[in-house]
Amino acid sequence: MIARDSERGVLLTVHVQPNASRTECVGIHGDAIKIRVAARPIQGAANEELIRFIADRCSLARTQIQIHGGAETRRKRLCVQGVTAEVLVARLLPHDSKGTVKK
Repeated sequence: MIARDSERGVLLTVHVQPNASRTECVGIHGDAIKIRVAARPIQGAANEELIRFIADRCSLARTQIQIHGGAETRRKRLCVQGVTAEVLVARLLPHDSKGTVKK
């Protein structure tokens, strides 16, 4: 399960690749969305960049995104408020030139 709606918000599973040249969502990685972040995994910098990226991409406040599990691992569980699972995934996943989602 990549994302699902819950009473608290969308529960999202993310696979993070730190130390990338730029922050971007690259598609699906198993049962998670893979996001490369242009930050090192030191003192929470990669987590902060992940939250910034999702907030910017989905037009949300950073306070609407919380890490619920995996703060110190590549695989993270996030809770995202103010958006549905369908909209969240559509805004995060990269699109090809035809406008369809790449998986």
